[in-house]
Amino acid sequence: MSANTTARTARRRTLRIAVAALTAAAGLTLTACSGSDAADTKPGGQSGTGTAVESSGTGSSAKAQGSGAEAGTGAEADSGAKADAKAGRKPGGANAAGSGGAGSGVDRCHTSGLKASFATGEDAAPDPNAGGSTTTSVVLTNKGSRTCKIGGFPGVDLKSENGGERWSLARSSAKHGSITLGPGDSTDFTINVALTKEDKGFYQPAFADITPPNETRSITIKWPWGTLVDQRGATHPATFVNPIG
Repeated sequence: MSANTTARTARRRTLRIAVAALTAAAGLTLTACSGSDAADTKPGGQSGTGTAVESSGTGSSAKAQGSGAEAGTGAEADSGAKADAKAGRKPGGANAAGSGGAGSGVDRCHTSGLKASFATGEDAAPDPNAGGSTTTSVVLTNKGSRTCKIGGFPGVDLKSENGGERWSLARSSAKHGSITLGPGDSTDFTINVALTKEDKGFYQPAFADITPPNETRSITIKWPWGTLVDQRGATHPATFVNPIG
């Protein structure tokens, strides 16, 4: 082989090696570029996953808060309804409760459902020697079949034998409440009376008309005691009515 042929062969080998090296370098460069692009565009890439998780997390949190608010409101309403039912209240709060209390079913005592009488036992008799005002008691009994409520001042009108002379008794300034009477139950009120043994300036009752509070009809009962000091025209008579309750 000549020297020229040997030189050409060596140059071809050198060129092939150089071309192979350049091809390999170009391949590495393309691979690197493709990997970078894939990281930015691939759906499962780190950036895409981070964004998806953040968005999903925010959405779930908002939904959970909304559900919690709704559940809380429902729980409070359910709890309030159970409390109302347990207390016997109707839905509607204070107004419903108030109307329930007002409609308790206990009406006032009416004249037609009451019996009246003077307490005439030994301890109940007014003292004729009191030297001033003493007391007598009038007993009111629920003769009906239903419970009723009574309280306040009854009306008491004393009247003579023929009914021509009447005395509507004044009321005291005592405070009063109310009493509930079941069927057969009784309560009473007192009348301060100024008895007298004098032959002049007296008033002799024969009957007493008892009118229960807030009623217009009366119950007439016999007067069992003696004569009273006649103070029908007095501003502050010693004979007056005290309240029930």
